[in-house]
Amino acid sequence: MDFATAAKLGTYISKDYARDMFDLLAKYRDISASEAASRLGLHIRTAQDFLEAMESLGILSKEEVYEKKRPYYRYTLARSRITMDIDLTEFIVDAPEEGPVKAIREMKNSGAMFTTARGGNRISSVTVWSGEGRGKKEKRLSLTNAQGSFLFHLPFPNAAPMSSGSIMEKAGIDEIYVPEIKDLVDLLVESGVIEVHPGS
Repeated sequence: MDFATAAKLGTYISKDYARDMFDLLAKYRDISASEAASRLGLHIRTAQDFLEAMESLGILSKEEVYEKKRPYYRYTLARSRITMDIDLTEFIVDAPEEGPVKAIREMKNSGAMFTTARGGNRISSVTVWSGEGRGKKEKRLSLTNAQGSFLFHLPFPNAAPMSSGSIMEKAGIDEIYVPEIKDLVDLLVESGVIEVHPGS
């Protein structure tokens, strides 16, 4: 199950009326949105949205029927068991592709504020700003130990840029932290705190 599907399922089954709705669906051979709404004291649109969502996920089936030439749907349980299996491997960062090594360093006059952790040798947080004037917004990022050590060893604006790998090696950071370091670097590049220098 992809994350978007799981999120949709989770959104609906977390509703306070979801258990009662499934109880009805299990007891009735089929049911309409208006019948379910009146039985549970819900607005018909609320019941309709829930039933349609469950049908789109394959949990219910629906059949169009006619009453006095007016069509409507009746819903039936298509499955007696729902299993949510989310594959988180889609978020795993693979090893960097081969290509020019990009060197980085702190951007000059970025305006970011680095807060050093007690004991030194690590940055505990970095504050960045976006927008201008009265619309300027502050964002404070709390850092993991690995990210804090990485930023502590990030070259200053007037120093020679270094590759992320070299900075990690200098800071003594294990390769297992590459994904969270990459996430931080990407964010700070986007925020104008880190500048990138393609290798030769």
